[in-house]
Amino acid sequence: MTHYPQCNPSHRATRVQLPTTPALIKSSDGNRAKARLQVVSVTGGLLQLSRAFDEGDFVELAFQTQSGNVNGMAEMLNPVRSSPGSVFQPFRFVALDDDDHKMLHTMIETASDHSFQGLRSTDWAPRRF
Repeated sequence: MTHYPQCNPSHRATRVQLPTTPALIKSSDGNRAKARLQVVSVTGGLLQLSRAFDEGDFVELAFQTQSGNVNGMAEMLNPVRSSPGSVFQPFRFVALDDDDHKMLHTMIETASDHSFQGLRSTDWAPRRF
């Protein structure tokens, strides 16, 4: 079954910055590009590319996590900045298979738990008075 990520205006999805994470992009015309995934959430992320895609382009995006490969469909958004030989371009996921969504969610949760001073959210239990 396919998962269609939805943005929630009252709660922003957790974002994590990643160490060097290569990504592959395939555009609708069959062209392929390599990128580096800089930031990711369950609703989208930020890629570093050698050249920008047009805003609104739909692409296939693939990258590897510790849990396995994540493959999904994404819409490219307006590039946010560029430097010589590199462009930073956000994207939003428009469709992910359930297994890919689960791997992505697990990876984000694990990374965000580790970034909180080494404490995991599962270590916290609600206090009962």
